[in-house]
Amino acid sequence: MAMQEYDTLKRLVSEAEDDVNKAIGGNKAAGTRVRKKMQEIKAAAQDVRKKILEGREGESDVASPGEPAETEQA
Repeated sequence: MAMQEYDTLKRLVSEAEDDVNKAIGGNKAAGTRVRKKMQEIKAAAQDVRKKILEGREGESDVASPGEPAETEQA
């Protein structure tokens, strides 16, 4: 099962590819578009990270029968 947030991240990276190549070639407008897209990619990557952590936290909340639940230690 694919995670929607991850699919969004992959789409944003793919969308940036043409402008990255143009920016490398010296196109300043493409460079501006790439920097804007990188901000979107950064936010999308953070969303993926949050989703992964939510899944991990959900797993640790449920203990197997006969096993004590995990506790956080400071």
